[in-house]
Amino acid sequence: MALTAHAAGVMPRVLFHLDMDAFYASVEQRDEPALRGRPVIVGAPPDRRGVVCAASYEARRFGVRSAMPSSVAGRLCPSGVFVRPRMEAYKAESRAVMALVRDLAGGRIQQVSVDEAYIELTDRFGSLDDLDAALAAAEPLARQLKDVIFRQRGLTATVGIAANKLLAKIASDHRKPDGLTIIREAEKRAFLRPLPVRVLRGVGEVTEKVLVGAGLTTVGTVQDHGGDLRALVGAWGPDLRRFAFGEDDRPLELGDDIKSISSENTFARDTDDRPTLRACLRGQAEEIAAKLAKRRLAAFTVQVKVRYSDFSTLTRQLSVEESLMSARDLYRLGCWLLGHHRLVTRPLRLLGLGVSGLTGDVAEQLKLPL
Repeated sequence: MALTAHAAGVMPRVLFHLDMDAFYASVEQRDEPALRGRPVIVGAPPDRRGVVCAASYEARRFGVRSAMPSSVAGRLCPSGVFVRPRMEAYKAESRAVMALVRDLAGGRIQQVSVDEAYIELTDRFGSLDDLDAALAAAEPLARQLKDVIFRQRGLTATVGIAANKLLAKIASDHRKPDGLTIIREAEKRAFLRPLPVRVLRGVGEVTEKVLVGAGLTTVGTVQDHGGDLRALVGAWGPDLRRFAFGEDDRPLELGDDIKSISSENTFARDTDDRPTLRACLRGQAEEIAAKLAKRRLAAFTVQVKVRYSDFSTLTRQLSVEESLMSARDLYRLGCWLLGHHRLVTRPLRLLGLGVSGLTGDVAEQLKLPL
C-alpha cells in the first residue's frame, strides 16, 4: 500500500537533507590537526582587504559569518586562525562525499551546493502505508550515511528527515553539528510553532522585517494569523501560510532550472572612474537581488566580468559557504573581486556582475554595514 496522499493530492515523500558541517573549515581542520578545536576562518587575512568565505563553529560563536569583511572578523575573533581558501580541494571533497551518498543511499539526488543535497527515498521506504512509519524506517540509513562519511572522509554531516524539502531543510538546521532530526507529519505543526519566522523558505532579511513589524515573529504566529498575508507579502502570502503549516510540494530540481543571474553595462566611453564603477556595480547588485527575491532564490557564488577597450575579457568569482541574496552583500563582494584581482588597471568598456550556485532554500540574510 502506498503512502497516504495529502488532501491537495500531492503524494508525501521520504526526503533527507544532507548538510556537511562548516564544510570548508572542517576540511582545513581535518587536513591540519593543529587547527582542530580552534576558531578557523577561511578567507583573506584580517590585515588585508578581503572577505570571509567560511568559518568553523568555534569562530561562529564570536559572530563570524560568510561574506563578512576579514577585518571585522578579526576584531570579533582576535584568536581566529585565518586560512586561505582552497576551492579545488573543497570541490574534490564534495565529489567524494556525494559519491558516497549515491553509493549508499541511491535515490534521486538534488545537490544544492558544494556541501548540501536532498535525497529522495520514497521508492525505497514508500511501501509502508503510514508516512511517519516510513520516515522512522529511514532513520537507520541516515545514521549509516553519517557514519560512512565520517569514517571514510573524516568529516561530520547533519541530516534532516521529513516528507518535503521545507521540513527536511529545517530539520537539518535544527541540531548542528553532527545532528539527526526527524520531523514527523503528526508533529510538524507543533515542531514549527516556536521557531523564528526566518526559518521558512523565502523569508530573507526584508520579508522578516515586514513580518516582525506586524507582530509575526514565530511560525506559530503566522499559523494563528487570521488575516490575508498578501497584505504583508503580496502574492506570496498563500505560499507563506502553507509553509507555516509545514506544507511544501516542490519537487527535486534535477538540472532544468535557472543556473545563474547576471547584469552587464557597456559604457558609452571607456572608464576607470571609481565612483562611476561603484555606482554601476551597486545598480547591478540591486537588480540581481530583486530578481533573486522575486524567484525566492539565493546564491553561493558571486562573479564579476570586465571587458577592456581591446575587447579582452576577464572574469573572477568567489564562493562562500552561506547563501547570499541581499544587494549589499553582492555589491561588497563585487567590489572586493575588482580590487583583489586588480581588474581596473585601465579603462573598462564593460562591467558585469553575476551570481550562480543558486538555491531555493533562502535563509536569513546577513545584516552587515557597507
